[in-house]
Amino acid sequence: MKDFHMNRPLILIAEDLDSNFLFLKIVLSKKYDIIWAKNGEEAIEMFQKEHPDLILMDVKMPGMDGLEATRIIRRTSPDIPIVIQTANAFESDHIKAKEAGCNDVLTKPIKITHLINTVDKHLEHLIYNESVNNQSEGHEQRS
Repeated sequence: MKDFHMNRPLILIAEDLDSNFLFLKIVLSKKYDIIWAKNGEEAIEMFQKEHPDLILMDVKMPGMDGLEATRIIRRTSPDIPIVIQTANAFESDHIKAKEAGCNDVLTKPIKITHLINTVDKHLEHLIYNESVNNQSEGHEQRS
């Protein structure tokens, strides 16, 4: 399935609320391919199956929460960027997220510019490599 997403980075959004997922999808799908998990267990399964380039992980989800799912994913993949989304703005919550293995924290309500900047920061190497590859392919075709 990953072959389908070779042109654009793939983001796994782990979010149980439809409205929150739709907001994230609308903002990010202009530049990225999106897949959706509705809880921590699904997030782990989809991570293992799809190998996304970044995970946006909600903290509070039914069943397994986002922090536990992050800890499990970190056991096999220390490198994938995981950005946690939380309604809790307390510093202690941000510390717990970092201790679980998150690279960044977005506090809800999420501002569009902050979301885009955070995701772009973690995926800029993929976007840069894609544009370089596309330019070199164009040069080869002209030669």
